[in-house]
Amino acid sequence: MASFPQRLSAALAGRHSEGLYRRRLTLESPQGPVVRIGGREYLNFCSNDYLGLAAHPAVIEALRRAATDYGVGSGASHLVCGHSRPHHDLEEALAAFTGRPRALLFSSGYMANTGILTTLLQRGDSVFEDRLNHASLLDGGLHSGARFHRFAHNDVAALERKLSGASGLRLVVVDGVFSMDGDTAPLARLAATCARHEAWLMVDDAHGFGVLGERGAGSTEAAGLDEAAVPVLMATLGKALGTAGAFVAGSELLIEGLVQQARNYIYTTALPPAVAAASLAALQLLQAESWRRGHLAALVARFRRGAAQLDLPLLESASAIQPLLVGDAGRAMTLSERLRERGLLISAIRPPTVPRGTSRLRITLTAAHSEAQVDRLLSELADCHALP
Repeated sequence: MASFPQRLSAALAGRHSEGLYRRRLTLESPQGPVVRIGGREYLNFCSNDYLGLAAHPAVIEALRRAATDYGVGSGASHLVCGHSRPHHDLEEALAAFTGRPRALLFSSGYMANTGILTTLLQRGDSVFEDRLNHASLLDGGLHSGARFHRFAHNDVAALERKLSGASGLRLVVVDGVFSMDGDTAPLARLAATCARHEAWLMVDDAHGFGVLGERGAGSTEAAGLDEAAVPVLMATLGKALGTAGAFVAGSELLIEGLVQQARNYIYTTALPPAVAAASLAALQLLQAESWRRGHLAALVARFRRGAAQLDLPLLESASAIQPLLVGDAGRAMTLSERLRERGLLISAIRPPTVPRGTSRLRITLTAAHSEAQVDRLLSELADCHALP
């Protein structure tokens, strides 16, 4: 029997040999369209800071002011003495913005998703998940004890067939915008299917919240769906809002049930109050400065037009996530490294994050980018992609 060191060493060696080894970057600057690593500046096309708010002066000032008023750490879990006025104010603002009775903060999106699913589901229930769902949704479903079903990506007919034969309470779970492909779930059709089968629909809108919809309220707003159609709405604060943490919005009964039963909420220290205050400032900017969403949409359209003219193989996506399909993991790493040598930062996404043979460059655009920066991106991509 192998020892733990032997097992770990073998796993690491395997990742090296398959071109799947991952390395961290250490930034020496704030998030933005240009970042500094190792003393060199790079055009940044791999951040999820979609609205360019992570280093916004108003967000920084809100965090600084709240740190002065409330300190840095929250000191305890929400149910002990860690729930501060900034947490309460943010939850109320998120509930109002999403059109739900209540909202509840979690320390991360992973904790929110696994906490929601393991609280709602029990043995004998059935959970149905899109094959391309985020790992946190898949893990939550698998750990819940419910019968776990996966259906083909965005295949509503396949879901309906599976729902027809299911027993127990039924929960359908999807991403609003899929994080590695950038496409959107057919939420209106999914909601109608769930209604026919008396199933609940849960949407993880981490990559749609703040970006999609007339007001930026996300995928459900863009699809015209309310709380009755989507009883469980989850989104993160660390992407379009540029801060950290996550929330779930829904009915009074849902939220109070999570407060009382979700282990991921009960048994963890609350987010720092200053982060909640910064998130509220970012939410206010999201609502006041709609030009950010308009500019981002224009950049996405510009990029896709240019990519089509250059025959760059993009996946079908209208979101800020624009994947360039490469296929081979080693080739994807080579392209990423070539672009970095030219001063562009773009991540190569490889298995197990995506299926084998579908490695890609995950290009993300933000409202902080300029047209000139997008044009340079297109030029460099075309040059590097043409090289053997």
